[in-house]
Amino acid sequence: MTDTADDLPQIYLISPPAFDLDVFPALLAGCLDRVETACVRLALASQDEDTIQRAADALRQVTHDRDIALVIENHALLVERLGLDGVHLTDSARSVHKMRRDLGEDAIVGAFCGASRHDGLTAGEMGADYVSLGPVGNSLLGTGTHATLELFQWWSEMVEVPVVAEGGLTPELVRQLTPHTDFFGIGAEIWEAEAPAEALALLAAARS
Repeated sequence: MTDTADDLPQIYLISPPAFDLDVFPALLAGCLDRVETACVRLALASQDEDTIQRAADALRQVTHDRDIALVIENHALLVERLGLDGVHLTDSARSVHKMRRDLGEDAIVGAFCGASRHDGLTAGEMGADYVSLGPVGNSLLGTGTHATLELFQWWSEMVEVPVVAEGGLTPELVRQLTPHTDFFGIGAEIWEAEAPAEALALLAAARS
């Protein structure tokens, strides 16, 4: 995961929590072929190992054919077994040090830290390759707290660890955050649309 040549934030796609293996890989491929993407996160809600493995196998073929990194949410023990590129942790900084030690320096280790400046800094110090902050848009989920524009402005000025803006993105938020973030984490914003690739292209275009 590296910055683009023109310094626009890169796109980081997040899978739905559940999807049809007969349908979703083609939808994902269409999005990846439409908009240049840095990374895909497999973020299934399922705790069934067979379900996760079959999904990972399907998405790995799509992403690796296009030289795009594929990380899995939380299930770090599956990273090496399934040939994935790393793990995205949702417990802020708590597991970063252990995952870095277990997976090695070459694996991607990312951490979702909500709207916490402290947790984000700690995750970076523990070896996270990136910190994800959000939701950036208004949401009825969780506590209702969201990561503000001011937080991203501060992060971009003070911290070298790459930051991902995710959750409730709109074209207007993308325009506002483009100077202050390294990646946009996009998921439900496009998968709930009738034409995901078109919805992704609209969000991506707002970066310019």
